[in-house]
Amino acid sequence: MKKKAEWPRKLRSQEWFGGTGKNAIMHRSWMKNQGLPADTFDGRPIIGICNTWSELTPCNAHLRDLAERVKRGVYEAGGFPVEFPVFSTGESTLRPTAMMFRNLAAMDVEEAIRGNPVDGVVLLGGCDKTTPSLLMGAASVDIPAIVVSGGPMLNGKWRGKDVGSGTAVWQFSEMVKSGEMTLEEFMDAEQGMARSAGSCMTMGTASTMASMAEALGMTLSGNAAIPAVDARRRVISQLTGRRIVEMVKEDLRPSDILTKQAFENAIRVNGAVGGSTNAVLHLLALAGRVGVDLSLDDWDRLGRDVPTIVNLQPSGKYLMEEFYYAGGLPVVIKAVAEMGLLHNDAITVSGDTIWNDVKGVVNYNEDVILPREKALTKAGGIAVLRGNLAPRGAVLKPSAASPHLMQHKGRAVVFESIEDYHARINRDDLDIDENCIMVLKYCGPKGYPGMAEVGNMGLPPKVLKKGITDMIRISDARMSGTAYGTVILHTAPEAAEGGPLALVQNGDLIEVDIPNRTLHLDVSDEELARRRLAWVSPVQPLTGGYGGLYIKTVMQADTGADLDFLVGARGDRIPMDRDSH
Repeated sequence: MKKKAEWPRKLRSQEWFGGTGKNAIMHRSWMKNQGLPADTFDGRPIIGICNTWSELTPCNAHLRDLAERVKRGVYEAGGFPVEFPVFSTGESTLRPTAMMFRNLAAMDVEEAIRGNPVDGVVLLGGCDKTTPSLLMGAASVDIPAIVVSGGPMLNGKWRGKDVGSGTAVWQFSEMVKSGEMTLEEFMDAEQGMARSAGSCMTMGTASTMASMAEALGMTLSGNAAIPAVDARRRVISQLTGRRIVEMVKEDLRPSDILTKQAFENAIRVNGAVGGSTNAVLHLLALAGRVGVDLSLDDWDRLGRDVPTIVNLQPSGKYLMEEFYYAGGLPVVIKAVAEMGLLHNDAITVSGDTIWNDVKGVVNYNEDVILPREKALTKAGGIAVLRGNLAPRGAVLKPSAASPHLMQHKGRAVVFESIEDYHARINRDDLDIDENCIMVLKYCGPKGYPGMAEVGNMGLPPKVLKKGITDMIRISDARMSGTAYGTVILHTAPEAAEGGPLALVQNGDLIEVDIPNRTLHLDVSDEELARRRLAWVSPVQPLTGGYGGLYIKTVMQADTGADLDFLVGARGDRIPMDRDSH
């Protein structure tokens, strides 16, 4: 347990506001144009509320209300709250993909915190990339920080049934192509899929990353699952406002919490909830920011012994409302601990251990949070495959995959780009059957650019009409956490970097062995060398603006796809002690 700092003491914000000198007077007087009394700057903690609110990010469009609740808590605890906006990476609307801008958003968060007079920060996130960008930016500055998630939407409803946002779209779209659903029915279902404020109510990437923030110890216990419109979401926001003031007094920082043990806890919790493959990228990137040695091998090693016990779509049956009513993530963390798979003494933002945060919780619905012996998948987690097709690794989510495809050999049907896929997938003359393996190229970090969520390619109608609902799909892309299927993703190196994926041709045989973690292209080394000599990348790299910077500096998926110059020592950053006046 970290020893608490002495209190009272001089805080960081007093470098701006303390004293009687010219600079302090200027800083205070400018702030006072908002109607602030003089004692606002008496040395009390100044708390930044880092808000990813945006009406262009539907998942986060309610965060202004939660910010007001945080402010109440800050005031109650004797602090002074100041809200500020940062770049909001909305997965549902931002093109070419929100992942391209996660690192830009993290830079915005980092420099906004670093350059302003705040002693601690509350991070308001929700949509997929907002949570990791907030954590990455705040961790790079390393002042006291805590996360509040926006929470999931209420369950989708359509014709008396629960429908999951994202998951239902993939499912219904395939049903239209197979003739099981009419286009009119598909359109009718649209209005009921997203019927309240909040993020996807499946265990998609937004709910996964909220769960990862909690499992890492960066939120108050119970934060991840509270529905966005439940009054208790406002309550935890207010309690978080109180807590961040105490964290400043204790000098409890991200570097105290984001240890190797914390990351190992999060990886195991991800396996237990059947979390999104996107969590792999985000935790690898966050670990790089804090100097924790985390790799794909850790993901594979730590996930193998973890059963998936949360019965939520897309892996299972229920949605986030039921998960919260059953007890939410604290019940899962407790279960993982009772399996002997948790570092119980890891510290959280509560100032206590993760075990003490959850040891008294109760599971109120064992059909939603399953006993270990009834797990959806005995070995959940994330499978990391390697071989001559993915020398640096590729990932798959076993809980969302089809058991009969876990060991499979098939003929490659290659799509040279996402445009090629869209042009040919619905054609009757496409030479494909359910035993084939679909391969998509040039959709990685540099190839798309930004590594879009296109890896879960829809199946061709000629296969769907046979009643087939899954085939093996391989790409260097990502997929939505709301998606499902035997989908192999994040193949590294990517095709645009000249990875072996770029050399696959129609008709090549590919062997997939998920239990043994192999991904092999049945082509000789000599033939691959010949193809490599003839290979020319079709990708035209971006050259200007952030896009040009991104292409030059983005790393590959196996290290989290952060920008290479943002990883490493915090001492390389803009200095925090330089006064501008």
